[in-house]
Parts: sequence; C-alpha cells; structure tokens
Amino acid sequence: MTHAELKTIFTIGETIGVEFKRCGNGIDKNTYETVSSFLNRFGGDIFLGVEDNGNVSGIAENNVPNLIKNFITVVSNPNNISPAVYLVPKHLEYEGKHIIHIRVPPSSEVHSYKGVIYDRVGDSDVKVKSTNHIAGLYIRKQNIYTEKRVYPYVTETDLRLDLMPLVRRYALNRDEKHPWGKMSDQDIFRSAGLIGKDAENGKEGFNLAAVMLLGRDEVIKDVCPAYCTDALMRRVNVDRYDDRLIVETNLIESYDLLAQFAVKHTLDKFHLDEDNMRVSLRGIIIREVLVNMLMHREFTSPFRARFIIEKEKMFSENANRAEGHGLLDPKAISPNPKNPIIAGFMRNIWMADQLGSGTKRLNHYVPLYSGSLPEMIDGDIFKIIVPLDDDYSFDARIGGNKASNKVPNEALNEALNEALNYLDENPTATQKQMCNDLGKSRATVQRMLKDLQNKGFLEREGAKKNGRWIVKQDVVK
Repeated sequence: MTHAELKTIFTIGETIGVEFKRCGNGIDKNTYETVSSFLNRFGGDIFLGVEDNGNVSGIAENNVPNLIKNFITVVSNPNNISPAVYLVPKHLEYEGKHIIHIRVPPSSEVHSYKGVIYDRVGDSDVKVKSTNHIAGLYIRKQNIYTEKRVYPYVTETDLRLDLMPLVRRYALNRDEKHPWGKMSDQDIFRSAGLIGKDAENGKEGFNLAAVMLLGRDEVIKDVCPAYCTDALMRRVNVDRYDDRLIVETNLIESYDLLAQFAVKHTLDKFHLDEDNMRVSLRGIIIREVLVNMLMHREFTSPFRARFIIEKEKMFSENANRAEGHGLLDPKAISPNPKNPIIAGFMRNIWMADQLGSGTKRLNHYVPLYSGSLPEMIDGDIFKIIVPLDDDYSFDARIGGNKASNKVPNEALNEALNEALNYLDENPTATQKQMCNDLGKSRATVQRMLKDLQNKGFLEREGAKKNGRWIVKQDVVK
C-alpha cells in the first residue's frame, strides 16, 4: 500500500471492511474475532499498531516478526480458527512508525473462533447466535443459485397446472406473438428453465423455481417449511397490527394477494407521465416493492418475509444473499439477479421489467408520491423503505384523493369501487394501464371488468384498442 492509500484509510476510519488494533504488548483475542467476521462477510483489512480513531501509535520494530509469527500460528490452528486459514501479514512503515497489515479475503466457508461464529456488522464484530443469522451466513457462501436445486420426486401433479392458461394469457398480453402462447405445458417448463438436472446424481426434475412459481401450497410447505410472507398494517396498534395477511401460496397468486392488501391500506396519487398519460403512483410503487420482495428473496432461509404499512412509511424485508452492506446508491447499483430463473419467468408474464429498472422507477416515482426518496438497504435481510406523506388522509377510501367527493357504492366492494372510479376518470384506459395504475395483475383486472359489466355498472363502447368504458351508474352520490 502507498502512503497516500494508508493516509486515506486512516482518515476515513473503521468501516465494515477496515479494522484498527492498537496492539500494545501483543495481539488481543478480539483481533481473531475480526478475522472470523471478515472471513464470514466480505473480507477486509486489519491494521495492527493503529488506534481506534485512526492515529498511528506503531509497534516496536523488533517485536514485529514475533507478532507476525504468532498470528500465523493462531489462525492456522483449527482449534482456534475453524476451518483454519493461512494469512500472511505484511510489515509496513508509515511516517516513521511500524505497523502490520493483514489482508483477510472473503471465504467460501463459515468460520468460527474458539467455537463462536462472528459476523461483521458495520464496524463491529458480532457474535452470531440466532438460527436465522447462521442460516444467512451459509446461504451467502453457497456458490450456486438455490432456485436451481432439483427435486426429482416433484411431478406435474404437484404443480398448479390450472395456472398455465393464465400464464399463457399473461405472456400474450405482454407480447401477442409470445411463443408460450402455442407451447405445451412441458415445453413452457423447459423454456423457462423450470426443469433441471442434478449434477451429483444426474437425475432430472423440477427445480425450486418451479415449486415456488407454480407449486401447490402443501408442496411449497414441504420444500420450504419456513416460506411465508407476512403483511401487516399498523397505524393505531403499532405494537401489534390493525390488519394482517399471511401469504403462503405460489408467487403468481402471492403478488395479487399482497397487492390487494397494499391497495386496501394506502392511498393513491396520479401523475402525468412523459407521454401525458395519467398513471397511478401507488400502483407503480407497490408493484416494484412487491415484485422485488417475491422475485429476489432467498427462499431457503428461515427468515419470514414481511411487508409492513405504517403511518409514515411502508417497507418490505426479505432474506437475501447479500453482496454488500448498507444503503444502496441508485447511481452505482450493478444489477445482479438473485434468482434469474424466477426473474425471467416473471418478466415473461409482465410481473417484472428489465433487471435494474425497478430501482430507477422507485427513485423516480416515490418522490412524486411522498416528497422523499426511498431507501434500499442491502444485507442478509434486504429492505426497501418507502416514506408516506403524513398529509395524505388515510380516512379516504376511494381514488386515494383526500379531496375526493366520491363515496363507495354500497353494492360494490372496495376494489370494484376503486376500479369504477378509475374508469370514470380514465374511460380510454387499457387493461395494461389499469394493471399499472391500480397495482393489480392482468387476471384481477379482467375479473373486475367482467364483474362490473355483469352487475350493470359498466359497458364497453367501440373497438378493443380504440374504444372507451362507459360507467352506467354514477358512483357519486
């Protein structure tokens, strides 16, 4: 390291990847705790002879060789660091003082010191005790995507084949020439990468991605016993919740259920986009938050994913194979799919867009919705925080506008009232626009339109592409 590089490090201070040790009479045991935590996290640099505040106190020159020898002896002994490692400290001089630099690379294994596992959180070494935390460490060390894990004994009878017509319709709605429209179920499974081969025994079968996307609830529970998404709304009873939804079904239907919960407990604001089209800010934001939570989570983790709506914010939390730690910079994000098979499937059926676009959309639309930027925090638990506008009254039930004079029609439920009000204001809206603006899937929108027409509240006038919706019964009393 150059003098300039060292000066910069000492000026910045301790971080998730930098640790200073005074090292007076010898190497303290907490140095080896840091070695363990760096091995278990992203690696890092330890500097012996440097105070916590970055001041270089130095080490006696004649003591440096012994310290290096002792350090190597400790870390290479499996009774101390397990599994043992071989690290080579370097003797450096900085402004006339002697220091020791130890570069600790990230490891593909989980290491302990004296039988205790440590993890690096911020600039601290933390003892790992909880099962969830330990599981997160092992998940991060895996060198394959867990969604590719093959289950040879899972057959088509274990999947929700009744969802396949819906999958085809979604794909064709996205692209009228989509090849899935004419494929058999088996061909779609192979095209989407839902069938793989176990490299160890050569057996072929459905993988974890197939089970999570299309599996029957009981099969999902067998494969991933801890799989669950817990949706909570808590504004009055902040210690527990005012409303709760537990979702334990396939990812396709999970999105619909969670989106309906989010729409029920948040209000909407509309915005004119660059094409002068009226778009629902809530619909866009909810879609990006929920799709990210469903698509990129680590399904083998025992951590229960959560979607929580509070007075001042809504946020999602899900297990994650972390590649970094802390607040993400939207300008510096390098898109990396955690579950590329699941992500590809969702893109084919409209639920997701191109990788990385969700972050950009959140940073564009959340400030328009609430006046503040969202936060995306990377770690073993990935978190998205969307601030909510306090001035937006949650007492309003229709259209999301606190100044609205529209009240629910008692003959319709809340979702149908919202759809009817939307079409009253946007008579030329397409089904795709309704999906985006209302935060609902294409199947849900189609079902609502059919229901409204059957009940006599709605009629369609004109052609499919250039026609308009006619609200037959006024919802404004």
